[in-house]
Amino acid sequence: MSQMPPAAQQPEKLTLHAADGYALAAVRYRAEGAERARIVVAGATGVPQGFYRRFAEYAAKRGFTVLTFDYRGIGQSAPASLRGFGGDFLDWARLDLAAAVEEMAQAGTPLYMVGHSYGGHAFGLLPNHHKVNALYTFATGAGWHGWMPLAERLRVLFMWRVMGPLMTRRHGFLSWSRLGMGEDLPLQVYRQWRKWCAYPRYFFDDPSMSLVTDGFSRVQAPIMAANARDDRWAPPASRDAFMAGYRNAPWFGVDIDPARSGLGKLGHMGYFRAHAEPLWRAALDWFEGVGEAPRRGHPPV
Repeated sequence: MSQMPPAAQQPEKLTLHAADGYALAAVRYRAEGAERARIVVAGATGVPQGFYRRFAEYAAKRGFTVLTFDYRGIGQSAPASLRGFGGDFLDWARLDLAAAVEEMAQAGTPLYMVGHSYGGHAFGLLPNHHKVNALYTFATGAGWHGWMPLAERLRVLFMWRVMGPLMTRRHGFLSWSRLGMGEDLPLQVYRQWRKWCAYPRYFFDDPSMSLVTDGFSRVQAPIMAANARDDRWAPPASRDAFMAGYRNAPWFGVDIDPARSGLGKLGHMGYFRAHAEPLWRAALDWFEGVGEAPRRGHPPV
């Protein structure tokens, strides 16, 4: 009599506590069958963790236990009002993401990180990045408008110079949800984002950040950075400008041609939509043979 395959375990909701005591909403997707490794998903700016559910479920079926979470001020980790809320980008990495790494780190079990946009920035800001064996990040770039196509450049400059100041002055935070652009953002996140996006190499060009960015030189874990050619926010040139900051880590850039790969449109958010499953397979395959670099510019599908 044939045995039925084990039923998938239900995602487990849990609360993480950052080093400063802040409570963070998280979900753990346990590996089906024997656990091969663990993954922490470091999401993009203003993107709630539910957006990464499909990837987490896919990875769990491959034997990876996956943790998703919301940064403070975002999704289920947000207070009733963001007015007066003090969280910023550095807190998201050094406190929130660090807490997720601590939750998932276990001796003898490989721990990997999958980043999306800001998630690739945050890795170098971690105080405990040494506990992560490798990073695979999508859509990480420098954020400078000069790397973007002209139409997107103009739209972004309008946001930084007109809409952003108006919204934050009126509400005390960036009320993005009113424009249908995603989650509202804490005021300090908006201010840092606007400031750093004025530089071609993001915060690496900010003199006040030199002590912080020096920490990137201590990262030695292998990194794969995949960017779609139709990603108007983070095209490959933007990625290369930022990733150069990981100067002592073996990092590899992959340029994804969505049309050639049969993936359709990816843009900045499509990497984690259902049609991007081939990209997830490539990331997990790479984790299983960490350190192997594909030919630069060849799509990971």
